Amino acid sequence: MGLLKVSVIFLLSLITMTLAEPPGCKIRITDRGLEMLKAETKKFVEEELSNITMPEMRGKEGRFQYTIKDVKITELNLTSDLRFQPDVGLLFEVQNSSITLNFQRRILYWLFYDEGAINASAEGVNIFTVLHLIKDKDGRLKISNVTCDAFITKMRARFSGTLGRVYDFIGTFLTTGMRFVLNKQICPALNHAALVLINQLLETIPVRTEVDSYVGIDYSLLSDPVVTETSLDMDFRGMFYDLKNENETLVNYAVNPVVREYDRMIYLSLSEYFFDSGLFSYFKGGLFQMQIANERMPKDLEMLLRTTYLGTIMMLNPALMEHPLSLELEVTSPPRSTIKTSGASVAVNCNVKVLVLPPGKPAVQLSSMTMEGKFNAKVSMKGKRLAIHLDLRRFKIFSNQSALESLALIPLQGPLKTMLQISVVPLINNYIKRGVQIPLPDGIDFIEEVVEYHNGYIIVGANLHFRTGLREIIERNIGRDVESSLHQLVVEVQGGWSRVGARRIEP
Repeated sequence: MGLLKVSVIFLLSLITMTLAEPPGCKIRITDRGLEMLKAETKKFVEEELSNITMPEMRGKEGRFQYTIKDVKITELNLTSDLRFQPDVGLLFEVQNSSITLNFQRRILYWLFYDEGAINASAEGVNIFTVLHLIKDKDGRLKISNVTCDAFITKMRARFSGTLGRVYDFIGTFLTTGMRFVLNKQICPALNHAALVLINQLLETIPVRTEVDSYVGIDYSLLSDPVVTETSLDMDFRGMFYDLKNENETLVNYAVNPVVREYDRMIYLSLSEYFFDSGLFSYFKGGLFQMQIANERMPKDLEMLLRTTYLGTIMMLNPALMEHPLSLELEVTSPPRSTIKTSGASVAVNCNVKVLVLPPGKPAVQLSSMTMEGKFNAKVSMKGKRLAIHLDLRRFKIFSNQSALESLALIPLQGPLKTMLQISVVPLINNYIKRGVQIPLPDGIDFIEEVVEYHNGYIIVGANLHFRTGLREIIERNIGRDVESSLHQLVVEVQGGWSRVGARRIEP
């Protein structure tokens, strides 16, 4: 019975693994990448803590009555560390650090009244903060929870003013209250920074977004990130889709990309499915069609076509000799990519028609042939955009009508290949050189990229670069959100007034 139970459990786990959707895109951030983030994280936390506001404090101790207000943090000396917390997310830790404050006092002792500034220092500041990373319902990376513990070992105060030395003995009383209040303010400030501000930064990572007017891309996470002591691994769907029919997508049967390296700050791995889904979506969107005629037709090619099909034209109608020729290229099935250790390639099958274009009349077809082409594909990264450059390497045409005509087409092979290399391939490369954004937040780019080709997938290893600070990135995106919300509000208000006006003029 026990053996049967174990067998059933094993079988169910195997089925689950089999049915799990493989990622088209993987990203690994290593501890080297986290090292680069430490300085920006420390700066960001210092800015958040320096903005802490503390309430006015009033109290009485014997014959002393006091008021403390205008508390300001003037300096932070934080010794911090940022590292991965296995199975959870990120750990930000501050140890044995100090915070310098300045605040105003009012003290009444008997009939004596005094006021002045107090400079205080919080010493032995320790903060332990864990950020819990998950995949939210939209497939976005998100901080779901913050575990925070902060405490200050001691606090000292230095009085100034007429009775500064006299009041030194009540410093312990005042600083005890200040230490308690400051302790209570640190974690809420860091919670807000993580759950609100950092999550706003993570929202700049594209999840499901348009690439151009034909296709979009889905970068939703397939599962919660996997966190170890040395890396953060994320599996993304990495799938393109046709904007006109978003539900018609390619099924992922590609191999699961494997990242084993840790030397670079970040690794991006893309399977053949990533590229095939893009080719499939552009095919469904009707992009892979082209007509070459008139000024786009090279003169040498037109002359060769006239010579090749002279007999056909004369048999159909000699008057057609005076009219321009046209080549129509239409890809007949979704192109497929192949990635090997030697490089990447794209195979294309295309229907090529040769036509005469008599003005004011329907085109006359002279021939229909099949073209098989193979392109070498070179993958590159710039910033955080992935681009591909194509180069035609193999080219073959044959007739759809007869083997005899296929023999007659042999002289066309070289000129057609040259025409494609000179006229068509540059158009394709110019269109795709803009590339597609990879799932990284605003303000962070790839630098020093190295592309490696494996069987079934590629790996781009790179280092990271901040174009600007975390604070600037977040504030810029908050500004965009506010501007977008105001624009939407104006549109809704204008629409509301239009509807009101329309009702007023109704008979």
